[in-house]
Amino acid sequence: MANDVNHLIDMLYGMIDEAKGTAFGQGKCSINRDEALDLLDEIRAQMPVELKRAQELLRAREEYVESAKRDVERMMRQAELDAKTKVSESEVTAAARDKARAIVQRAEDRTREMYRVTNEYTEDALRRTEEAINMALEEIRQSRANFRAASAEKMQQQRQQLQERDKEQRDEENS
Repeated sequence: MANDVNHLIDMLYGMIDEAKGTAFGQGKCSINRDEALDLLDEIRAQMPVELKRAQELLRAREEYVESAKRDVERMMRQAELDAKTKVSESEVTAAARDKARAIVQRAEDRTREMYRVTNEYTEDALRRTEEAINMALEEIRQSRANFRAASAEKMQQQRQQLQERDKEQRDEENS
């Protein structure tokens, strides 16, 4: 998918990496605010997709477990019916129970593995997303601080020019 979160983060990273430096110091740059905000909006919009994928994996795991339990129950019922029709009921029942236990054990093992994989995937996706958002937020904060500093400096220059003009007018009036 062209708009997946990683691609959008790469685009934002590229935008920041290729941004032109500012005259206010090393390591600072100027980026197109609208483009950066658009990328962040797209990242935010894609987050539910990543979370939905993780939820789908969890649902699939739960469905698998339920299906395995139904299969075990069905096999247990069938084994019980078969055991009643055979002469050696205790041997058949024991074999069916052993087989059912083995099936349940395999289902539980598979469930634990699916749960572990799902948790790892979800944790990794959330971690990567959190890191990307934090990096983008830090860049926005830095850009905002740069803007404030530049604006304050410009305001100070204008105040000084006005004070110098006022002084010149007073000097002319006093002369």
